[in-house]
Amino acid sequence: MSRKVVVTGIGLVTPLGHDVETIWRRMLNGESGVGRITIFDASNYATQIAAEVKDWDVDDIGENPADWKNQDRHTKFAVGAGYKAMKDSGLLDEGAQSLDPERFGVYTGAGEGEQSFSDFAEMMVAALDENGNLDEGKFIQKGMEILNPVRELEQEPNMPAAHLAAMFNAKGPNVNCLTACAASAQAIGEAAEIIKRNEADVMIAGGAHSMIHPFGVTGFNLLTALSVSNDEPEKASKPFDKNRDGFIIGEGAGMLILEELEHAKARGAKIYGEIAGYGATSDAYRITDTHPEGRGAISCMKLALEDANVKPEEVDYINAHGTSTGVNDRVESLSIREVFGKYAYQIPVSSTKSMTGHLIAAAGATECIYCLLAIRDNIVPPTINFETRDPDCDLDYVPNVARKVKVDVALSNSFGFGGQDVSLVVRRFVA
Repeated sequence: MSRKVVVTGIGLVTPLGHDVETIWRRMLNGESGVGRITIFDASNYATQIAAEVKDWDVDDIGENPADWKNQDRHTKFAVGAGYKAMKDSGLLDEGAQSLDPERFGVYTGAGEGEQSFSDFAEMMVAALDENGNLDEGKFIQKGMEILNPVRELEQEPNMPAAHLAAMFNAKGPNVNCLTACAASAQAIGEAAEIIKRNEADVMIAGGAHSMIHPFGVTGFNLLTALSVSNDEPEKASKPFDKNRDGFIIGEGAGMLILEELEHAKARGAKIYGEIAGYGATSDAYRITDTHPEGRGAISCMKLALEDANVKPEEVDYINAHGTSTGVNDRVESLSIREVFGKYAYQIPVSSTKSMTGHLIAAAGATECIYCLLAIRDNIVPPTINFETRDPDCDLDYVPNVARKVKVDVALSNSFGFGGQDVSLVVRRFVA
């Protein structure tokens, strides 16, 4: 008999807040988390806006901030969301009575930590001679003087998974994948597969990322991928709108407690839904461009539906990747039409990135959680800032206002730079 995987706990740290219910309420109200960049001085950058996490630190979960001085934002976000998910699941209260540490693992899709622009600049200044030539020896020497080895280690993408395992005594599989914008969705899919293979009973799965720093913003500006609508930050993220001009970079974390069904039932856990289907493919095209005919997106959606044994007409809601870039939104729309045929026009499709910005590696996990909440409450969040229809984007994008609709099955799409494509199917659990 196949082992089913259900979600028994969820935790979020996002630009819309630090707890699930606040974030969900603000999302259903169509509120934006986008504003001027405050983490660093962005006044001379082409893009001066982002979706930042505000007023949060590890002391919010009872940790001593002094113990976390070397940890990066992505790890702090992961720890916060992971703690909230564990508490929500009831596993913190039950402790060792219901958890075998050897059967409890962590799978994250987390990005790298903040790269210190000021340290790099100081090293470059020290290494340049009067003619502007670089002395690599002096560059390295200055780095040895000013860099904190622990701080540098904590920037590694696997640090969130390592800290979560140590905090909760998770001695089972411990993995991090970094497949760009598909990372945390892939982490959920792969964590579910570990449980299905009987290699674990419980997994913390999700992702965390923060790229709101000079290197991150500069890199995406060089790709001309970011919006430069600096005068109206709240209106800058406009997925599927004809006048979209790029995505808004965001930050945060989303963590889910995945649990084998019988294990969850034995301890009387509440169940948000089932991770029913997982599809992962590659465009095998270009590292910065989605395949123009959506071949990777189409195949991963089909694989996820097949894995879930769900027919296209049984899907009640799609949380789109919906970045607010010209190419992504057009290609995702045509891919949905290809997979769902005429039924595509009857499915509510919304992009929550219109409110949170794009959380990069953390996007897929947070959006999977929004699908579970849509199932719980039978309401789908809107795509805000949708004002002018694009002829190439002709689906029902739930414009500007949340909608009450029965949701039993939801599909979440995550498509990453490099051509990595992941789709997840989540389904209402019926005992």
